[in-house]
Amino acid sequence: MTARPANAHQARLLRLLRDGGPNSRAQLGDQVDLSRSKLAVEVDRLLETDLVVADGLAASRGGRRSHNIRLNPHLRFLGVDIGATSVDVAVTNAELEILGHINQPMDVREGPVAVFEHVLAMAAKLKASGLAEGFDGAGIGVPGPVRFPEGIPVAPPIMPGWDGFPVREALSQDLGCPVMVDNDVNLMAMGEQHAGVARTVADFLCVKIGTGIGCGIVVGGEVYRGTTGSAGDIGHIQAVPDGRPCACGNRGCLEAHFSGAALARDAMEAAEQRLSAELAGRLETNGTLSAVDVAAAAAAGDATALELIREGGNRTGQVIAGLVSFFNPGLVVIGGGVTGLGHTLLAAIRTQVYRGSLPLATGNLPIVLGELGPTAGVIGAARLISDHLFSPA
Repeated sequence: MTARPANAHQARLLRLLRDGGPNSRAQLGDQVDLSRSKLAVEVDRLLETDLVVADGLAASRGGRRSHNIRLNPHLRFLGVDIGATSVDVAVTNAELEILGHINQPMDVREGPVAVFEHVLAMAAKLKASGLAEGFDGAGIGVPGPVRFPEGIPVAPPIMPGWDGFPVREALSQDLGCPVMVDNDVNLMAMGEQHAGVARTVADFLCVKIGTGIGCGIVVGGEVYRGTTGSAGDIGHIQAVPDGRPCACGNRGCLEAHFSGAALARDAMEAAEQRLSAELAGRLETNGTLSAVDVAAAAAAGDATALELIREGGNRTGQVIAGLVSFFNPGLVVIGGGVTGLGHTLLAAIRTQVYRGSLPLATGNLPIVLGELGPTAGVIGAARLISDHLFSPA
């Protein structure tokens, strides 16, 4: 993909076709502030770039039938969502429909060179399956703060060796296409906004609870990243005064008391102290415990596992309550690996938010689990690069 929209009108048309699929000129005209003649000029110019193509006759609205147009079906985007313990790689078309998706376990602490060897191998596997001859652009999510304009991670607490690594530049050279990089929770928010539970909401929070905890902030339909790219780093808000030490160097952070890693540690302690026969049995069988084991123990009715989930949900809910009072969102989405804990977690979070925020902020506030699961991040990554490419050069 070498062409870019020449102006804001063309960019708007491309995004409408991305988000709404094939459309007629007449239907597009209903959504943009352009005269019929100006709209015709801009559509014809896009057709000349090969970014869009004709797609058959549109349904009649009376008079002469017009042609549908759609984004070029040969455009391909690569979405990469790097987590702390796994990586998801997907190929999408220009309308952000997933054509192929691979997930593999991986430790982000191996460092950027080793991780990107995995990512490139996964991308090559998807290409070899016939899904793409090449990529027109790639979006990359990483589990830490990102200086967005340069695509560079900055002092990420759970990513040793990544500080200052030129992710955008390095992968652009390896993939041979434009690359955009963002924090993984921002991409989760963008994915849920495009194809998930937040499709109709302009202002919302997307909280990801995994190995760490972060929050995507969407204002007026756009991700808010802050001055330096660290907006939404709620895992390092103090939840327990003078509490446990955190990887960031402070004490009492929410992430130190409730996250995938913290929950696994607390479950291990409970099992070793024989507070839970269910967890102790799983520890003896597996040699270690994870949030998945806590979820399974809770599903079996284990009181200790249920209490661990409720306690973590209460602390998370207390932090989110403060965010709700400050931001007044229209929706709170809870996602990430720890959402396998299900409605016990969600109920604890809801209780704290509804109890701790003013009724004016919570009276009509849905707090829900994300719809897309592990695909939210890769859809968001494809959305990120398409936003960039569907903007005037």
